Amino acid sequence: MSTISLPSVSPPSENDLKAPFLDHHGVPAQFLWPEEDTVQALDELNAPLVDLCGFLRGDHELTLEAAGAVREACSQHGFFQVVNHGVDPGLIQAAHDWIDPFFRSPMESKLRARKQAGSMWGYSSAHIGRFSSKLPWKETLSFGVPASSPESVVEFFESTLGREFVYTGMVYQNYCEAMRDLSLRIMELLAISLGVERLHYRDFFEEEGCLIMRCNWYPPCKEPSRVLGTGPHSDPTSLTILHQDNVGGLEVFTDGKWQKVRPRHNALVINIGDSFMALSNGVYQSCLHRVVVNEHVVRRSLSFFLCPPPDKPVRPPQSLLDGGDQARKYPDFTWSDFFLFVIKYCRADNGDTLKRFSNWVISRSSSRGAEIENRSSTDKAARTPCALTSTN
Repeated sequence: MSTISLPSVSPPSENDLKAPFLDHHGVPAQFLWPEEDTVQALDELNAPLVDLCGFLRGDHELTLEAAGAVREACSQHGFFQVVNHGVDPGLIQAAHDWIDPFFRSPMESKLRARKQAGSMWGYSSAHIGRFSSKLPWKETLSFGVPASSPESVVEFFESTLGREFVYTGMVYQNYCEAMRDLSLRIMELLAISLGVERLHYRDFFEEEGCLIMRCNWYPPCKEPSRVLGTGPHSDPTSLTILHQDNVGGLEVFTDGKWQKVRPRHNALVINIGDSFMALSNGVYQSCLHRVVVNEHVVRRSLSFFLCPPPDKPVRPPQSLLDGGDQARKYPDFTWSDFFLFVIKYCRADNGDTLKRFSNWVISRSSSRGAEIENRSSTDKAARTPCALTSTN
Protein backbone atom coordinates (compact mmCIF):
# COMPACT_ATOMS: atom_id res chain seq x y z
CA MET A 1 0.00 0.00 0.00
CA SER A 2 1.14 3.54 -0.65
CA THR A 3 1.86 5.82 2.27
CA ILE A 4 0.65 9.40 2.39
CA SER A 5 3.47 11.92 2.56
CA LEU A 6 2.67 14.04 5.60
CA PRO A 7 3.53 17.72 5.70
CA SER A 8 5.35 19.02 8.76
CA VAL A 9 2.58 20.11 11.10
CA SER A 10 2.74 20.38 14.87
CA PRO A 11 -0.18 19.12 16.99
CA PRO A 12 -1.90 21.58 19.32
CA SER A 13 -0.11 22.18 22.61
CA GLU A 14 -1.55 21.04 25.94
CA ASN A 15 -2.67 24.58 26.67
CA ASP A 16 -4.85 24.56 23.55
CA LEU A 17 -6.77 21.44 24.57
CA LYS A 18 -9.96 21.28 26.57
CA ALA A 19 -10.48 19.46 29.86
CA PRO A 20 -11.28 15.71 29.71
CA PHE A 21 -14.79 14.32 30.17
CA LEU A 22 -16.38 12.90 33.34
CA ASP A 23 -15.68 15.59 35.92
CA HIS A 24 -17.54 14.00 38.83
CA HIS A 25 -17.01 14.33 42.58
CA GLY A 26 -18.11 10.71 42.98
CA VAL A 27 -18.62 7.73 40.74
CA PRO A 28 -22.11 7.56 39.17
CA ALA A 29 -23.88 4.30 39.99
CA GLN A 30 -23.94 3.08 36.38
CA PHE A 31 -20.12 3.01 36.33
CA LEU A 32 -19.72 0.80 39.41
CA TRP A 33 -18.48 -2.77 38.94
CA PRO A 34 -18.88 -5.75 41.28
CA GLU A 35 -15.98 -6.38 43.65
CA GLU A 36 -15.16 -9.72 42.00
CA ASP A 37 -14.46 -7.87 38.73
CA THR A 38 -12.20 -5.26 40.30
CA VAL A 39 -9.85 -7.50 42.32
CA GLN A 40 -6.42 -5.90 42.20
CA ALA A 41 -3.70 -7.46 40.05
CA LEU A 42 -0.43 -7.95 41.92
CA ASP A 43 1.71 -9.96 39.51
CA GLU A 44 3.12 -9.17 36.08
CA LEU A 45 2.12 -11.34 33.12
CA ASN A 46 4.84 -13.52 31.65
CA ALA A 47 4.37 -12.19 28.14
CA PRO A 48 7.52 -12.71 26.05
CA LEU A 49 9.17 -9.81 24.29
CA VAL A 50 9.60 -11.13 20.74
CA ASP A 51 12.22 -9.50 18.53
CA LEU A 52 10.88 -9.54 14.95
CA CYS A 53 14.04 -8.23 13.30
CA GLY A 54 15.35 -11.65 12.25
CA PHE A 55 11.95 -12.86 11.11
CA LEU A 56 11.32 -9.76 9.00
CA ARG A 57 14.69 -10.05 7.24
CA GLY A 58 14.25 -13.77 6.58
CA ASP A 59 16.71 -15.29 9.08
CA HIS A 60 15.61 -18.93 9.44
CA GLU A 61 17.03 -19.63 12.91
CA LEU A 62 15.75 -16.38 14.41
CA THR A 63 12.35 -16.99 12.81
CA LEU A 64 12.10 -20.39 14.51
CA GLU A 65 13.19 -18.80 17.79
CA ALA A 66 10.47 -16.14 17.51
CA ALA A 67 7.87 -18.74 16.50
CA GLY A 68 8.73 -20.85 19.55
CA ALA A 69 8.22 -17.92 21.90
CA VAL A 70 4.92 -17.07 20.20
CA ARG A 71 3.68 -20.66 20.45
CA GLU A 72 4.47 -20.88 24.16
CA ALA A 73 2.68 -17.60 24.94
CA CYS A 74 -0.34 -18.23 22.71
CA SER A 75 -0.84 -21.75 24.07
CA GLN A 76 -1.07 -20.31 27.59
CA HIS A 77 -2.81 -16.94 27.37
CA GLY A 78 -2.52 -15.50 23.85
CA PHE A 79 -0.47 -12.38 24.71
CA PHE A 80 3.04 -11.36 23.66
CA GLN A 81 4.87 -8.13 22.83
CA VAL A 82 6.96 -7.37 19.77
CA VAL A 83 9.90 -5.04 19.17
CA ASN A 84 11.82 -4.24 15.99
CA HIS A 85 8.47 -4.63 14.27
CA GLY A 86 9.16 -2.20 11.44
CA VAL A 87 6.58 0.42 12.39
CA ASP A 88 8.04 3.93 12.61
CA PRO A 89 8.01 5.10 16.27
CA GLY A 90 7.35 8.60 14.99
CA LEU A 91 4.15 7.43 13.32
CA ILE A 92 2.98 5.77 16.54
CA GLN A 93 3.67 8.96 18.47
CA ALA A 94 1.87 11.04 15.85
CA ALA A 95 -1.19 8.80 16.14
CA HIS A 96 -1.32 9.54 19.86
CA ASP A 97 -0.58 13.25 19.49
CA TRP A 98 -3.16 13.90 16.80
CA ILE A 99 -6.06 12.13 18.49
CA ASP A 100 -5.67 14.03 21.77
CA PRO A 101 -7.34 17.19 20.40
CA PHE A 102 -10.43 15.16 19.49
CA PHE A 103 -10.92 13.66 22.95
CA ARG A 104 -10.20 16.97 24.69
CA SER A 105 -12.60 18.94 22.52
CA PRO A 106 -16.06 20.00 23.74
CA MET A 107 -18.68 17.27 23.83
CA GLU A 108 -20.74 18.93 21.10
CA SER A 109 -17.76 18.63 18.76
CA LYS A 110 -17.21 14.95 19.56
CA LEU A 111 -20.88 14.17 19.08
CA ARG A 112 -20.55 15.05 15.41
CA ALA A 113 -18.90 11.63 15.11
CA ARG A 114 -21.18 9.75 17.52
CA LYS A 115 -22.08 6.16 16.74
CA GLN A 116 -25.43 5.66 15.10
CA ALA A 117 -27.80 2.91 16.24
CA GLY A 118 -26.57 -0.48 15.08
CA SER A 119 -23.17 0.84 13.99
CA MET A 120 -19.74 0.15 15.46
CA TRP A 121 -18.15 3.23 13.85
CA GLY A 122 -17.83 6.62 15.45
CA TYR A 123 -17.52 8.19 18.87
CA SER A 124 -18.80 6.50 22.01
CA SER A 125 -18.84 7.82 25.56
CA ALA A 126 -18.79 4.85 27.95
CA HIS A 127 -21.17 2.84 25.70
CA ILE A 128 -24.04 4.99 26.99
CA GLY A 129 -27.09 4.20 24.91
CA ARG A 130 -26.07 0.58 24.50
CA PHE A 131 -25.77 -0.46 28.14
CA SER A 132 -27.09 0.99 31.39
CA SER A 133 -24.88 -0.62 34.05
CA LYS A 134 -21.22 -1.61 34.53
CA LEU A 135 -20.25 1.10 32.08
CA PRO A 136 -16.60 1.42 31.07
CA TRP A 137 -14.78 4.54 32.24
CA LYS A 138 -13.61 5.57 28.79
CA GLU A 139 -14.29 7.26 25.50
CA THR A 140 -13.58 5.67 22.13
CA LEU A 141 -13.39 6.61 18.48
CA SER A 142 -13.75 3.61 16.15
CA PHE A 143 -13.74 3.28 12.39
CA GLY A 144 -13.51 0.53 9.80
CA VAL A 145 -10.68 0.41 7.28
CA PRO A 146 -11.67 -1.27 3.99
CA ALA A 147 -8.65 -3.16 2.67
CA SER A 148 -9.51 -2.05 -0.87
CA SER A 149 -9.81 1.66 -0.06
CA PRO A 150 -7.70 2.80 2.90
CA GLU A 151 -8.16 6.40 1.76
CA SER A 152 -11.62 6.16 3.34
CA VAL A 153 -9.91 6.86 6.67
CA VAL A 154 -9.24 10.44 5.59
CA GLU A 155 -12.80 10.66 4.26
CA PHE A 156 -14.17 9.46 7.62
CA PHE A 157 -12.35 12.16 9.58
CA GLU A 158 -13.23 14.91 7.12
CA SER A 159 -16.90 13.97 6.70
CA THR A 160 -17.62 13.46 10.40
CA LEU A 161 -15.34 16.00 12.09
CA GLY A 162 -14.60 18.62 9.46
CA ARG A 163 -11.69 19.90 7.42
CA GLU A 164 -9.63 20.62 10.53
CA PHE A 165 -9.27 16.85 11.07
CA VAL A 166 -8.04 15.98 7.57
CA TYR A 167 -4.42 15.82 8.75
CA THR A 168 -5.47 13.53 11.62
CA GLY A 169 -7.10 11.30 9.03
CA MET A 170 -3.87 11.24 7.02
CA VAL A 171 -1.92 10.17 10.10
CA TYR A 172 -4.38 7.38 10.79
CA GLN A 173 -4.44 6.21 7.19
CA ASN A 174 -0.69 5.73 7.38
CA TYR A 175 -0.97 4.12 10.81
CA CYS A 176 -3.64 1.65 9.69
CA GLU A 177 -1.66 0.69 6.59
CA ALA A 178 1.39 0.00 8.76
CA MET A 179 -0.71 -2.05 11.18
CA ARG A 180 -2.28 -4.03 8.33
CA ASP A 181 1.12 -4.89 6.90
CA LEU A 182 2.40 -5.94 10.32
CA SER A 183 -0.71 -7.99 11.11
CA LEU A 184 -0.27 -10.01 7.91
CA ARG A 185 3.38 -10.71 8.74
CA ILE A 186 2.34 -11.83 12.21
CA MET A 187 -0.17 -14.17 10.56
CA GLU A 188 2.79 -15.77 8.80
CA LEU A 189 4.60 -16.14 12.13
CA LEU A 190 1.52 -17.66 13.75
CA ALA A 191 1.28 -20.19 10.92
CA ILE A 192 4.92 -21.16 11.34
CA SER A 193 4.44 -21.50 15.10
CA LEU A 194 1.47 -23.83 14.56
CA GLY A 195 3.24 -25.93 11.92
CA VAL A 196 0.80 -24.74 9.26
CA GLU A 197 1.80 -23.77 5.72
CA ARG A 198 3.38 -20.34 6.11
CA LEU A 199 0.97 -18.35 3.94
CA HIS A 200 -2.23 -20.14 4.97
CA TYR A 201 -3.53 -17.48 7.37
CA ARG A 202 -2.05 -14.55 5.45
CA ASP A 203 -3.88 -15.66 2.31
CA PHE A 204 -7.10 -16.06 4.30
CA PHE A 205 -7.01 -12.47 5.56
CA GLU A 206 -5.08 -10.51 2.93
CA GLU A 207 -7.61 -9.69 0.23
CA GLU A 208 -10.90 -9.46 2.10
CA GLY A 209 -10.10 -9.31 5.79
CA CYS A 210 -11.88 -6.63 7.82
CA LEU A 211 -9.82 -3.99 9.63
CA ILE A 212 -11.00 -1.98 12.62
CA MET A 213 -9.21 0.88 14.35
CA ARG A 214 -10.15 2.09 17.81
CA CYS A 215 -8.64 4.99 19.74
CA ASN A 216 -9.17 4.70 23.51
CA TRP A 217 -9.16 7.49 26.06
CA TYR A 218 -9.40 6.66 29.78
CA PRO A 219 -9.89 9.78 31.93
CA PRO A 220 -8.61 9.90 35.52
CA CYS A 221 -11.04 8.65 38.16
CA LYS A 222 -11.06 9.72 41.79
CA GLU A 223 -12.12 6.20 42.85
CA PRO A 224 -10.30 3.91 40.41
CA SER A 225 -10.78 0.78 42.51
CA ARG A 226 -14.56 0.91 41.92
CA VAL A 227 -14.57 1.24 38.13
CA LEU A 228 -13.01 -0.35 35.07
CA GLY A 229 -11.83 1.35 31.91
CA THR A 230 -12.82 -1.78 30.01
CA GLY A 231 -14.53 -4.73 31.64
CA PRO A 232 -13.28 -8.34 31.47
CA HIS A 233 -13.68 -9.54 27.89
CA SER A 234 -12.04 -11.45 25.09
CA ASP A 235 -11.74 -9.90 21.64
CA PRO A 236 -14.10 -11.50 19.09
CA THR A 237 -11.68 -10.44 16.33
CA SER A 238 -8.70 -12.52 15.15
CA LEU A 239 -5.68 -10.42 16.08
CA THR A 240 -5.24 -7.27 18.12
CA ILE A 241 -2.22 -4.98 17.85
CA LEU A 242 -2.18 -2.53 20.74
CA HIS A 243 0.04 0.38 21.56
CA GLN A 244 -0.41 1.57 25.12
CA ASP A 245 1.19 4.64 26.63
CA ASN A 246 3.43 4.40 29.69
CA VAL A 247 0.57 4.79 32.20
CA GLY A 248 -0.26 1.08 32.14
CA GLY A 249 -3.58 -0.53 33.00
CA LEU A 250 -3.94 -3.55 30.68
CA GLU A 251 -4.41 -6.78 32.66
CA VAL A 252 -4.92 -10.43 31.62
CA PHE A 253 -6.73 -13.18 33.52
CA THR A 254 -4.67 -16.36 33.48
CA ASP A 255 -3.68 -19.01 36.03
CA GLY A 256 -6.71 -18.00 38.08
CA LYS A 257 -5.69 -14.38 38.67
CA TRP A 258 -5.35 -10.98 37.05
CA GLN A 259 -1.84 -10.10 35.87
CA LYS A 260 -0.45 -6.81 34.58
CA VAL A 261 0.94 -6.21 31.10
CA ARG A 262 3.86 -3.86 31.59
CA PRO A 263 4.23 -1.06 29.01
CA ARG A 264 7.53 -1.39 27.13
CA HIS A 265 9.21 1.34 25.13
CA ASN A 266 8.54 1.02 21.38
CA ALA A 267 6.82 -2.35 21.88
CA LEU A 268 3.43 -3.38 20.52
CA VAL A 269 1.18 -5.75 22.46
CA ILE A 270 -0.23 -8.61 20.37
CA ASN A 271 -3.12 -10.80 21.46
CA ILE A 272 -5.13 -13.61 19.94
CA GLY A 273 -8.87 -13.06 19.46
CA ASP A 274 -11.77 -15.50 19.57
CA SER A 275 -12.02 -16.02 15.83
CA PHE A 276 -8.34 -16.95 15.58
CA MET A 277 -8.78 -19.33 18.49
CA ALA A 278 -11.35 -21.04 16.26
CA LEU A 279 -8.94 -20.90 13.28
CA SER A 280 -6.35 -22.72 15.42
CA ASN A 281 -8.98 -25.21 16.67
CA GLY A 282 -8.43 -24.02 20.22
CA VAL A 283 -4.66 -24.58 20.23
CA TYR A 284 -4.14 -20.85 20.80
CA GLN A 285 -6.02 -19.06 23.54
CA SER A 286 -8.12 -15.91 23.55
CA CYS A 287 -8.03 -14.89 27.20
CA LEU A 288 -10.06 -12.48 29.28
CA HIS A 289 -8.44 -9.10 29.70
CA ARG A 290 -9.47 -5.74 31.12
CA VAL A 291 -8.25 -2.18 31.63
CA VAL A 292 -7.98 -0.41 34.97
CA VAL A 293 -7.86 3.37 35.19
CA ASN A 294 -5.56 5.80 36.93
CA GLU A 295 -6.51 8.22 39.67
CA HIS A 296 -4.36 11.08 38.40
CA VAL A 297 -3.60 10.88 34.70
CA VAL A 298 -5.26 10.00 31.39
CA ARG A 299 -4.41 6.62 29.87
CA ARG A 300 -4.34 6.37 26.07
CA SER A 301 -4.11 3.38 23.78
CA LEU A 302 -4.47 2.53 20.10
CA SER A 303 -6.15 -0.76 19.18
CA PHE A 304 -5.97 -2.24 15.69
CA PHE A 305 -8.09 -5.32 14.98
CA LEU A 306 -7.71 -7.80 12.13
CA CYS A 307 -10.96 -9.69 11.45
CA PRO A 308 -11.84 -12.53 9.07
CA PRO A 309 -13.40 -11.82 5.66
CA PRO A 310 -17.13 -11.28 6.26
CA ASP A 311 -18.48 -14.36 4.50
CA LYS A 312 -15.62 -16.85 4.34
CA PRO A 313 -16.11 -19.91 6.58
CA VAL A 314 -13.97 -19.65 9.71
CA ARG A 315 -12.48 -23.12 10.10
CA PRO A 316 -9.03 -24.46 11.05
CA PRO A 317 -6.70 -25.79 8.35
CA GLN A 318 -6.98 -29.52 7.77
CA SER A 319 -3.35 -29.99 8.80
CA LEU A 320 -4.33 -29.12 12.39
CA LEU A 321 -6.98 -31.85 12.34
CA ASP A 322 -5.09 -34.67 10.62
CA GLY A 323 -3.08 -37.26 12.50
CA GLY A 324 -4.26 -37.70 16.05
CA ASP A 325 -7.24 -37.04 18.22
CA GLN A 326 -8.01 -33.55 16.96
CA ALA A 327 -11.78 -33.24 16.86
CA ARG A 328 -13.32 -29.95 15.78
CA LYS A 329 -13.87 -27.72 18.80
CA TYR A 330 -16.01 -25.10 17.07
CA PRO A 331 -18.52 -25.23 14.22
CA ASP A 332 -17.96 -23.40 10.95
CA PHE A 333 -19.15 -19.82 11.11
CA THR A 334 -18.68 -16.50 9.36
CA TRP A 335 -17.40 -13.25 10.77
CA SER A 336 -20.65 -11.59 9.66
CA ASP A 337 -22.69 -13.89 11.91
CA PHE A 338 -20.24 -13.65 14.83
CA PHE A 339 -20.12 -9.86 14.60
CA LEU A 340 -23.92 -9.68 14.53
CA PHE A 341 -24.13 -11.97 17.55
CA VAL A 342 -21.74 -9.79 19.54
CA ILE A 343 -23.57 -6.59 18.61
CA LYS A 344 -27.15 -7.76 19.03
CA TYR A 345 -27.21 -10.65 21.47
CA CYS A 346 -24.10 -10.62 23.60
CA ARG A 347 -22.22 -8.35 25.95
CA ALA A 348 -18.57 -9.23 25.34
CA ASP A 349 -17.46 -8.39 28.87
CA ASN A 350 -19.55 -11.25 30.24
CA GLY A 351 -16.86 -13.67 28.98
CA ASP A 352 -17.08 -16.96 27.05
CA THR A 353 -18.26 -15.15 23.91
CA LEU A 354 -17.00 -17.79 21.46
CA LYS A 355 -18.46 -20.66 23.49
CA ARG A 356 -21.87 -19.00 23.70
CA PHE A 357 -21.79 -18.14 20.02
CA SER A 358 -20.82 -21.71 19.09
CA ASN A 359 -23.73 -23.06 21.13
CA TRP A 360 -26.01 -20.57 19.37
CA VAL A 361 -24.76 -21.68 15.94
CA ILE A 362 -25.24 -25.35 16.81
CA SER A 363 -28.71 -24.80 18.27
CA ARG A 364 -29.74 -22.71 15.25
CA SER A 365 -28.51 -25.43 12.90
CA SER A 366 -30.36 -28.08 14.92
CA SER A 367 -33.55 -26.04 14.85
CA ARG A 368 -33.31 -25.59 11.10
CA GLY A 369 -32.62 -29.31 10.68
CA ALA A 370 -35.63 -30.23 12.80
CA GLU A 371 -37.80 -27.80 10.85
CA ILE A 372 -36.67 -29.29 7.53
CA GLU A 373 -37.24 -32.83 8.82
CA ASN A 374 -40.71 -31.90 10.07
CA ARG A 375 -41.60 -30.37 6.72
CA SER A 376 -40.30 -33.48 4.99
CA SER A 377 -42.50 -35.83 7.00
CA THR A 378 -45.69 -33.76 7.08
CA ASP A 379 -45.69 -32.17 3.65
CA LYS A 380 -44.30 -34.99 1.54
CA ALA A 381 -47.38 -35.12 -0.67
CA ALA A 382 -47.21 -31.43 -1.44
CA ARG A 383 -43.50 -31.36 -2.37
CA THR A 384 -43.73 -30.38 -6.01
CA PRO A 385 -40.98 -28.27 -7.59
CA CYS A 386 -43.22 -25.20 -7.31
CA ALA A 387 -43.90 -25.84 -3.65
CA LEU A 388 -40.19 -26.26 -2.92
CA THR A 389 -39.39 -23.02 -4.74
CA SER A 390 -41.99 -21.06 -2.85
CA THR A 391 -40.64 -22.06 0.56
CA ASN A 392 -37.02 -21.08 -0.09
